[in-house]
Amino acid sequence: MKHIKSLMLAAAIASAALTMAGSAQAQDKEQYIALPSYRVGPYAAGGSGFYGGAIDYFNLVNQAGGVNGVKISWEECETEYNPSRGVECYERLKTKQGGATLVETLSTGVAYGILDRVAQDKIPMTMIGYGRSDAANGKVFPYVYPLISSYWSQAAAMIKYLGDKDGGMDKLKGKKIVHLYHDSAFGKEPLPVLEALSKQYGFELVKIPVAPPGSEQQSQWLQIRQAKPDHVILWGWGVMNSVAIKTAQRNGFPRDKMLGVWWAGSEEDTIPSGDAAKGYTAMTFNTPGNYPVLDDIRKKLYASGKGNLSDQSRVGSVYHMRGVTAGILWVEAIRVAQEKFGKGKPVTGEQMRWGLENLNVDDARQKAVGALGMFPTVKTSCDDHEGSGAVKVQQWDGKKWTAITPKWIVGDKALVRKLVDESSGKYAEEKKITPACMK
Repeated sequence: MKHIKSLMLAAAIASAALTMAGSAQAQDKEQYIALPSYRVGPYAAGGSGFYGGAIDYFNLVNQAGGVNGVKISWEECETEYNPSRGVECYERLKTKQGGATLVETLSTGVAYGILDRVAQDKIPMTMIGYGRSDAANGKVFPYVYPLISSYWSQAAAMIKYLGDKDGGMDKLKGKKIVHLYHDSAFGKEPLPVLEALSKQYGFELVKIPVAPPGSEQQSQWLQIRQAKPDHVILWGWGVMNSVAIKTAQRNGFPRDKMLGVWWAGSEEDTIPSGDAAKGYTAMTFNTPGNYPVLDDIRKKLYASGKGNLSDQSRVGSVYHMRGVTAGILWVEAIRVAQEKFGKGKPVTGEQMRWGLENLNVDDARQKAVGALGMFPTVKTSCDDHEGSGAVKVQQWDGKKWTAITPKWIVGDKALVRKLVDESSGKYAEEKKITPACMK
């Protein structure tokens, strides 16, 4: 009897060992990405759309076999867009599944909170279209990537667009531009560029903060009405945007004289605004429209109930498209890193950093993944963790967004680079960092 029990125990142990080995092998073939996300709270619409798009792309890639056989895994942690919760989520997620190899917070506040930690932990962080603009300098911020376009590049492009719209940059002299902004790190981020361009071109910059979440703006629009500006830059987020659009209408301010940051340019901003939003313009780093990759997501995921969003009509919306764009860039970084460090193997955080620093998502690669023209060419390097800086302007026609600038706009790159070098240099001095390219 004892012999039988011993045999059964040995068999059980062997079976458990095989299961553990199988799990370990499966995990070894997965690429884990940490997602401190937000799907509840005042900014839920943006978070759910973005992370839904990214996860849809992950599932699409995994359905096709992964990246050279390596499946992508991920875990979310709800931050509610709260910086302290975001830091907690990062700490909770970073050691899961053998260790995170990338993190994306979609929050300037959270990104600032973990900026130093990701360098220590050797986990690259992307900030696609948000965050700390001077992180474009990879010699100082080797693990941080403000991919596609930073707030500083966007601000420079905004002023270029407004100048061209008025008949040339020289026509901005004597004009008045209001910066109506979310009173947070996010809203204050473009000020160095806007202030520098104000001095350079002679326009008056009127800065008007709005306390989050921004559901009350009567006093701010009274200031705007009194100032009689030529343009209003709406640097808003969440409910602040629709409130601003509707309040502008009530105050008789033309919506085509309002130019929103790209986080104030989604369907979630315009549809709740009703007729007040017609003619409203906003920046974007995605060209509105449909693309083969979105059709694949609809056919291969949502048609079989495997989509990440509960509402399929959101597929191809602004936030969803930006999430898909993020997913594409992350997968391309994995693919590039595998080319160097070994095809068919998950890459480490350090190797992922190299992949993100050596991206070249040109027209050919965009076409290969079904996203030609959806976002600008992204080519990164140690000196340039942004990789583009190009944007477009889109306009709401009452039903949908349409790009009104057929070509990608690039603002004053020399000015932006000067500010990046100055700001990152100060950070390097403060943190006692010796700027250098990592190999």
